Amino acid sequence: MTKIAVLAAFLGSAAAFAPAPAGKATTSLRSDVQMSESLPFLRNPSRTDGLIGSVGFDPLGLSEMWGSTDADLKWLQEAEIKHGRVAMLAAVGFITSEYFTLPMFHDLQVADSNMAPTAIGMSGMMQIIVFAGFEEWRTNKGNITMDTMFEDPDRKPGDLGFALERLKGKSEEEVNKLKLQELKNGRLAMLAIGGMIHHNWITGEPLL
Repeated sequence: MTKIAVLAAFLGSAAAFAPAPAGKATTSLRSDVQMSESLPFLRNPSRTDGLIGSVGFDPLGLSEMWGSTDADLKWLQEAEIKHGRVAMLAAVGFITSEYFTLPMFHDLQVADSNMAPTAIGMSGMMQIIVFAGFEEWRTNKGNITMDTMFEDPDRKPGDLGFALERLKGKSEEEVNKLKLQELKNGRLAMLAIGGMIHHNWITGEPLL
């Protein structure tokens, strides 16, 4: 009797590791689920469909989490465009500051561009912050929060009125092509300036 009980217990525990019976395979993926173009292993963020420069890249789901409304999504687009523009200026400035200095800052030239803020000092950095903050407030007519920036439904992300003359007479296709070029250059510049800064930090030497 004891042997039978031991054998039954052994078979019961072994059954837990036995392969499941073969049958029709099941999957949680539905045929109507569209996968991301840039990340095929993730679902396509549908809220980004139709946006200029969109390839379905949203691994953190920001378009769903922070872009629940059209105004929120425009705010995210505005942030990307502005970061790209600043990064393009920063990438150029990071390189040129190694070799060229404005006359009034001749005594402050540094080989390592990461040291430029220290060389200029707090007052110089605060001037940049105040000027940038004023321009942000002015160009948005005081509406600088995520809730108010796009209260006007006709306002386009990144449109500050500087390039309107250049775009006059161009077709929608030509305008969209220029917008795509700006986005791609801005995205590349964001990666580039990050790499430049970290190169100097890690090596302790100038970029070039």
